[in-house]
Amino acid sequence: MVTRKHNGGEEIINNAHLLRQEIGEHFYDTVMESIYSEAASIAKRSVHKHDDKATYTLDKTIDRIVTSKVFGFPIMIALLAIVFWITIEGSNIPSNLLYLFLVETMHPALKGAANSMGVPWWLDGLLIDGAYLSVAWVVSVMLPPMAIFFPLFTLLEDFGYLPRVAFNMDSLFRKAGAHGKQALTMSMGFGCNAAGVISTRIIDSPRERIIAILTNNFSLCNGRWPTQILIATIFIGSLVPAHLAGLVSATAVVSVAILGIALSILLSWLLSHTILRGEASTFSLELPPYRPPRILRTLYTSLIDRTIFVLWRAILFALPAGLVIWSVSNITVGDASVAEHFIRWADPFGIFIGLNGIILLAYIIAIPANEIVIPTILMLTVSTLGMHELGSGTGVMFELDSVHATAAIFHAGGWTLLTGINLMLFSLIHNPCSTTLYTIYKETGNIKWTTLAAVIPLSMGIAVCFFVAQIWRLF
Repeated sequence: MVTRKHNGGEEIINNAHLLRQEIGEHFYDTVMESIYSEAASIAKRSVHKHDDKATYTLDKTIDRIVTSKVFGFPIMIALLAIVFWITIEGSNIPSNLLYLFLVETMHPALKGAANSMGVPWWLDGLLIDGAYLSVAWVVSVMLPPMAIFFPLFTLLEDFGYLPRVAFNMDSLFRKAGAHGKQALTMSMGFGCNAAGVISTRIIDSPRERIIAILTNNFSLCNGRWPTQILIATIFIGSLVPAHLAGLVSATAVVSVAILGIALSILLSWLLSHTILRGEASTFSLELPPYRPPRILRTLYTSLIDRTIFVLWRAILFALPAGLVIWSVSNITVGDASVAEHFIRWADPFGIFIGLNGIILLAYIIAIPANEIVIPTILMLTVSTLGMHELGSGTGVMFELDSVHATAAIFHAGGWTLLTGINLMLFSLIHNPCSTTLYTIYKETGNIKWTTLAAVIPLSMGIAVCFFVAQIWRLF
């Protein structure tokens, strides 16, 4: 190619014959033929005339189904439901084994060792009944679901399906003033909200990343699934014949999870039109080709980078929580423990919003980990009611193998259907656990966003419970 100046401008002159002479006629023809052939091949794959019969590769055929307006969302919900089902069913056996070892075997062994060494009762209670038992509960309940959910989620990511989820949800989140990739961070939050917060790093816009962080709490993390399933089984499943109880309970739990998605989108819209005003950013989403997942890389990423990292943070916060739980149950002021004083004071407000004082205290002292909410509620209930024959002692968390026995304790504590429904709602909406709040602070570096991440959902949870309670009492 040569150029020359002409009337102040530059005119490009194609001297193809000079190029032919320089590199040889035959070689020139070969190069040009290769270039035109490649261009024609690209055009054939990418461009179709209206009157041509389109040809689709396997990837395009799959994409026509998984990103279609008709099948896209049902497939997405079905896959998410399958992942949840595998996680819940698959974690039952390892969770039980860990519970048997850490709680049923190691806890009595540690108590026996402490007794033989003459450890003071208060130190024994603080360290073993408090700190150790709290950590044991978190590990036995939290580890197996995360060890299953995160690899499954990463497999879908490696396979290439998760970008299709973002593609399907993009328009919905853009209408809410958020980012399409928030669908991915929201999905990650179903495994653990702390991991969901970390995954918001894929969102480039600082404003939209804050929205994704503040709304990730509405993804029902694995720590809250046991509470949802237990309460739905006791209070919702019992309303129908036994052969329908399982289906109705599962439907109730899935409905709560879907409500969480709706609340996430609603709050995204509210934030984007108030304190985080701005236009939703556009982004080019390239749908990668489907490919076989890399199993070893998947296991490393999901187990080391996600599961162990999040679990370690949860343990660090669960340990002091155990100290607090034992202390408030065993330190007495006058004729009652600190816990009983708080329950008496908070009970009127708790009942007013369709809960009770025990539930409110459990969510305060169990903020480090949602996994210990039910054991804490049971411990506080039997302690308050004087049912000393149940459990392992004052201030010692426990669970029962029998759902009917657990239901009997709840009913003895004055629980009603309204209490069960509002507990499910409050469990979904209330403030994030301390592990998630700490992660939010680390990711944003701002105490304001961390405070809002706690205050907004807590206020919404109380407001929703109040609204449901008032409507319930009208009828």
